[in-house]
Amino acid sequence: MMRKALVVAALATVAVAAGAATRPNWNSYVVETEGGGHRLGNPAAKVPVIEFVSYTCSHCAHFEKESDGPLRLSYIAPGKASFEVRPFIRNPVDLAATLLAECGPKEKFFANHTAILRSQDQWLKRISETTAATQARWRTGSMPERMRAVAGDAGFYEIMARRGYDRVATNKCLAEEAVARRIAAQSKADADSFGIEGTPSFAIGGKLLDNVHTWETLQQAIDSRL
Repeated sequence: MMRKALVVAALATVAVAAGAATRPNWNSYVVETEGGGHRLGNPAAKVPVIEFVSYTCSHCAHFEKESDGPLRLSYIAPGKASFEVRPFIRNPVDLAATLLAECGPKEKFFANHTAILRSQDQWLKRISETTAATQARWRTGSMPERMRAVAGDAGFYEIMARRGYDRVATNKCLAEEAVARRIAAQSKADADSFGIEGTPSFAIGGKLLDNVHTWETLQQAIDSRL
């Protein structure tokens, strides 16, 4: 009788392990969306969330730090929710940061995104201390020159170096004019179609959520739909 119980327990353990082995790792499943964003998670998730983010928004950085663990563990990993990030461009710094977040293959996006937001308190301070003459460089000259000026003043080169990008690779991404135009155009289209007034803002099922700008309120919105 004891042997039979042990065999049953062993078979159950094997079954659980097999199930875990075949379960998709939704936290590594990244796609570029038709809306110009990057989506993490199950494409058939019951709750598809879109975040509209400005990299110079301190509330966006706070949301990233507060939400990343519980969002990935409790909602994305089991396939209950997917999470798409779309840039909301307010200034040249946002554009440079977005170009660098999107630098490289799509699988690198979320780690780039996190690295930029998690270090925002350092680089945003540098930006805030620049002079009017320095900021004028962000709006004059060719597009690659403007983006390189922003990246240098903000310290983005150092952030990207820690991510494994040398200066040549970083400058290549900053010089992608077609990508920059696409990002700016999509940001404006989202602002118009969704009625976005601030960041972070969130949409579920293609509809902007009212008065939802924090992890606490977004989590409530997700839970209410599960």
